[in-house]
Amino acid sequence: MKMMINKPLVLTYLYLLIYILLSSGVILYNKWVLSPKYFNFPFPITLTMIHMGFSGVVAFFLVRVFKVVSPVKMTFEIYATCVVPISAFFASSLWFGNTAYLHISVAFIQMLKALMPVATFFMAVLCGTDKARLDVFLNMVLVSVGVVISSYGEIHFNIVGTLYQVTGIVAEALRLVLTQVLLQKKGLTLNPITSLYYIAPCSFVFLFVPWYLLEKPMMEVSQIQFNFWIFFSNALCALALNFSIFLVIGRTGAVTIRVAGVLKDWILIALSTVIFPESTITGLNIIGYAIALCGVVMYNYIKVKDVRASSQLPAESIPDRIAKVGIIGNPSYCHTRDLLFPI
Repeated sequence: MKMMINKPLVLTYLYLLIYILLSSGVILYNKWVLSPKYFNFPFPITLTMIHMGFSGVVAFFLVRVFKVVSPVKMTFEIYATCVVPISAFFASSLWFGNTAYLHISVAFIQMLKALMPVATFFMAVLCGTDKARLDVFLNMVLVSVGVVISSYGEIHFNIVGTLYQVTGIVAEALRLVLTQVLLQKKGLTLNPITSLYYIAPCSFVFLFVPWYLLEKPMMEVSQIQFNFWIFFSNALCALALNFSIFLVIGRTGAVTIRVAGVLKDWILIALSTVIFPESTITGLNIIGYAIALCGVVMYNYIKVKDVRASSQLPAESIPDRIAKVGIIGNPSYCHTRDLLFPI
């Protein structure tokens, strides 16, 4: 039997790899910029607004000036019921996630992020895009127990930073599931550029209120350094990451991208201890995170078994459907594609 190369599958793995590399780079870069020990710009909302503003401007030029892509037929009703809530959760996840870097280490943040598949699974069940199953639930419990053990072993445990990170995880889980569900119900398909064209400016507006109340007064009385090239390159990396996230969601599903994120976090834990020496890792940290990772691996094994048992979709329809499904995929097909990648 002649072996055929599944180009859509290869592209999906390529997008996942790009996402992992960019996400790692942005996380380490953001920590360096925000940390008082390094660049010393302790204003996470401001940094996030720079990212959203830059992304929105670039997307505007690509859509309206250079006409690389055409804007979709966006009505006020679709914008208010779909784009606004997605943007709100997107802004919240970035805000809380970046704020956590001021209080806890990169290594511990990545350990906490092992909870992301758990949060996404429960949100997907609540939104009706996934089914509640005992075997998957037990794996999610194992992941959670591992994170608790890892937290117990954290030397520099900080409750404020932990709460910020966990809140960001919940917001990100909601954003991922809503991205799959809400827009598709309206029959709306967005590519990476149009996604940022509509979502980035709205996220910027959501961030303005907390920025005005929390960070603007502090910036007026403190001496801040502003290096154009630092913030430009940082925003450029964040823009590329946003493109890669939307691309991956378009070809996989909410759970798959977070599983890939867990592997990225394991790599980051090692890297962060080298780049940021204050990120101390204990044996209990490693044991807890290893337990969490076992839960994720078992979860993927269940998903792979499922797709092998129920793959009744004709092979030729897969690339056709991927071509038809844009950046926001069909919810049921996104769920099917969650099973295809044993990451």
